[in-house]
Amino acid sequence: MKIIMVVIMAVCLIWATGTCAGPLDDLLKGVKLPSARSGGGPDEATTVSGLKEALSIGTGNAVTSVSRVDGYFANQFIKILLPENIQTIADVLGKLGYQKKVDAFILSMNRAAENAAPKARRYFVDAIKQMTFDDAMGILRGGDTSATEYFKSKTQQKLYNEFKPSISASMDKVGVTRSYKDMVGSYTSSIPFAKTESLDLDHYVTTKALDGLFYMIGQEEKKIRTDPAARVTDLLKTVFGK
Repeated sequence: MKIIMVVIMAVCLIWATGTCAGPLDDLLKGVKLPSARSGGGPDEATTVSGLKEALSIGTGNAVTSVSRVDGYFANQFIKILLPENIQTIADVLGKLGYQKKVDAFILSMNRAAENAAPKARRYFVDAIKQMTFDDAMGILRGGDTSATEYFKSKTQQKLYNEFKPSISASMDKVGVTRSYKDMVGSYTSSIPFAKTESLDLDHYVTTKALDGLFYMIGQEEKKIRTDPAARVTDLLKTVFGK
């Protein structure tokens, strides 16, 4: 009985002081946390395991979704559109009969994002593995996209650094730069003395690709939290079931 009380007091002290700094798995190993829900719901150890499983499934689904052909291009919520500062060029070219060149440029940007997207998977896996007890509790107590915000804080800069050179290479492969130069060349040849602004295509496409990826992760997170059909394992059904 004394041993049980000591364990309970130690766990309570960790919660009260917030001194837990180790990985979640180390903290929970061999410790059955008290029930986090009334009415016989799952304890916190089970809930955290369910959360990590949900994050693994959700991020995997999101990466798979955007990595396939038309993963960006056919999704109106994340499709990479023309930068605002060249929209005028595109509008003029469309009226002059060059709409196919504009369309080819838009398609090539989306293809570059789709080609780069699989690289995100390992960063999300690492973020889940490194999740601490405090991280997990913050996500569990947060809103419908609190896990997505966690991933942004842990992976966004790393993903940008990984995506940018990959997208740059992919843009060369699928012809983004060529399509852009072709489009702008048609504009300047059709409109004498026309001015065009410089554009960092690598930065633009990389940023938009990440925006779309995190949007899709947010949608997967909401789905698992609210849609019973999205809880595809027994653990998810136990943790997120109503």
